[in-house]
Amino acid sequence: MRGAARTDPDTRRAIEAVFRIESAKIIAGLAKIVRDVGVAEDLAQDALVAALEQWPDEGIPDKPAAWLMATAKHRALDLLRHRKLAARKHDEIEHDIEAAGGEQSDDHEAMLAAVDDDIGDDVLTLMFTACHPVLSTEARVALTLKLICGLTTPEIARAFLVPEPAIAQRIVRAKRTLAEARVPFEPPRGEDLGQRLASVLEVVYLVFNEGYSATAGDDWLRPALCDDALRLGRMLAELASNEPEVHGLVALMEIQASRSGARVSPSGEPILLLDQDRSRWDQLSIRRGLAALERAEHLGGALGPYALQAAIAACHARAHVAADTDWARIVAFYDALAALSSSPVVLLNRAVAVGMAFGPAEGLALVDELRDEPALASYHLLQAVRGDLLVKLGRHAEARGEFERAAALTQNARERELLTRRALGCTT
Repeated sequence: MRGAARTDPDTRRAIEAVFRIESAKIIAGLAKIVRDVGVAEDLAQDALVAALEQWPDEGIPDKPAAWLMATAKHRALDLLRHRKLAARKHDEIEHDIEAAGGEQSDDHEAMLAAVDDDIGDDVLTLMFTACHPVLSTEARVALTLKLICGLTTPEIARAFLVPEPAIAQRIVRAKRTLAEARVPFEPPRGEDLGQRLASVLEVVYLVFNEGYSATAGDDWLRPALCDDALRLGRMLAELASNEPEVHGLVALMEIQASRSGARVSPSGEPILLLDQDRSRWDQLSIRRGLAALERAEHLGGALGPYALQAAIAACHARAHVAADTDWARIVAFYDALAALSSSPVVLLNRAVAVGMAFGPAEGLALVDELRDEPALASYHLLQAVRGDLLVKLGRHAEARGEFERAAALTQNARERELLTRRALGCTT
């Protein structure tokens, strides 16, 4: 936050809470005017600083979001005047402001209504911009969390276990790249829509996965990241309600998130899917997930990769005990998923399902076909899956070696402890 004024802690927390909730709408509305995401964020921050300076003395307005938006847009108008940019846009904005009661009007709600009838489309456009393919995956993730979720740079750094200066530079470079590439602030259309939507969905799912199964650090779960991803997904589902894959992704995340309370022990150790107490699964999340999956199916067409993964998750959610899982149906869904993507990870997961449906020997044969796959060379779950299948076949000495190799490869401390215990269990 730039130049934050001094306020009492309670007022400051209230102001920052309002800003976090509304920041995506404010930045989206500003970006539509100034056509630069970086400038839009700066203007939004200026409005936040103004609130920190004025609200403690004047009181929090009845419509704080409208106050922030109007203040930020006044500053955008000042900027355009100063730079003598976009004379036509300047006239349009000035006309809107005058129609709402003049530049000095206190009717911020009317001012907001005058220029933000399509704010939902603007937020969706902001998501497409933050996830533009011209940016690296890491930059897209950081910029999305900053602009759409309202996370601060320190919060993003803590979430991904990356030094704060590195995240700050990543965000700065991302905004500079968008400006230099002259990425237009407008929704993609035609053939470009599919690619751009896929980029947005990829970012949301990356955020969710990092929260659901942390790749590094001391914690197996980071619930705050899962919550942020779910918030993004639900927002997308409202803004792009006719896109089946959006609902498929929401379904997948809701069903996966329903298991969070059963995935770790009270002391933080991971609990594998087949060992979880399913009475602790969140039934409300499951119902939301199944409803989203039904929505994706009713929109027609073949299921995409996220909807297919959601269908697999639904098979687990519908089984009250692990023994009731329809593994043959899961294999069929993995067949369909493999036809869409030749991802080695998908093939590895399919091998697990085959092992459960048709016996560990068949599953192990499929896993062995993947052992020379370059993309899985440092993927610890390849060894973990192989170790599990070897245990089921009674080949404990070989299984121990696989679990030890998997433990050496993972960067997550909790997962390393689990794999080490499994290796030791092979000797007893």
